[in-house]
Amino acid sequence: MDYRYMGKTGLQLSVLSFGSWVSFHKQINDGVADELMGIAYDNGVNFFDNAEGYALGESEKMMGRVLKQKNWERSSFTISSKAFWGWRGAENKPNQHGLSRKHLVEACHEALQRLQLDYLDLYFCHRPDKGVPIEEVVWTMHNLIQQGKILYWGTSEWSGVEIMEAHRVAHQYGLIGPSVEQPQYNLLERNKIENEFLMIFKTVGMGTTIWSPLASGLLSGKYNDGVPADSRFAITGFDWLKDRWMKESYLNKIKELATLATELGITLAQLSIAWTIKNPNVTTTILGASRKEQLLENLGALPAVEKLSAEIMQKIDTITGTKPVLPEY
Repeated sequence: MDYRYMGKTGLQLSVLSFGSWVSFHKQINDGVADELMGIAYDNGVNFFDNAEGYALGESEKMMGRVLKQKNWERSSFTISSKAFWGWRGAENKPNQHGLSRKHLVEACHEALQRLQLDYLDLYFCHRPDKGVPIEEVVWTMHNLIQQGKILYWGTSEWSGVEIMEAHRVAHQYGLIGPSVEQPQYNLLERNKIENEFLMIFKTVGMGTTIWSPLASGLLSGKYNDGVPADSRFAITGFDWLKDRWMKESYLNKIKELATLATELGITLAQLSIAWTIKNPNVTTTILGASRKEQLLENLGALPAVEKLSAEIMQKIDTITGTKPVLPEY
């Protein structure tokens, strides 16, 4: 496993990490979660991603039970949670979601209880909250760090402007600003990492824990012939995800990429994941898996990076046609 510093911090994260979105509680039980987290850890993964909204808190409870059973040294792994959506779903009352000081503090305490931990390594604002002053968000996160409840704070799916505004406020009041962003990044979704965030990487510096490297499985090729019954696109309530990705224009590109992967002697999933970590601005790529075979295949993306020469990267750009056009200065 390789490790990268998270932006301008001293924290090192494994370039491949393991996340629980969709799979924990919805697709797998405690036994499978224990097996998969064990495989990830034994292969050098030191970052496990979670959030209050994943399976309405049940995902964190499951990960907490596994961690209790594993009894790993706390200093050997990092855990995240995210706050914004709340965990009560449609039953959310005012202040039980969003980024108010009240919700951020209470959500942090609840996440610690569910995960059975004393502190979170990373704590993300899962979305921007237009109704809360940015000063309140930055002060709250700074205070949670000062209290030892979290070590680093970050954003998820924030715009570059919103992230820089948080840094402006942090600078103005002498507070700790966000050090990491969790954006979607894959062969079909590239603009934030490769265009919008470029100046942030160059100035304040920012780590990235990117999610959906396989576009929810589309870039593994498993949807090329329809939707398998055991896939996340088939899960009740995830129709929006299927509608987002199941497009003929995408599927045609993916079939071409699959041919290229075969020529390289790797799987399409390995090519797609390796492509994300080829970007030095990616600190870690979060893997999601519901089966042992799937996780082992995805972990095989690390050695596959060496096969992505400049010529191959150009071929990939030609096939996908998704490379952002950068503004001329």
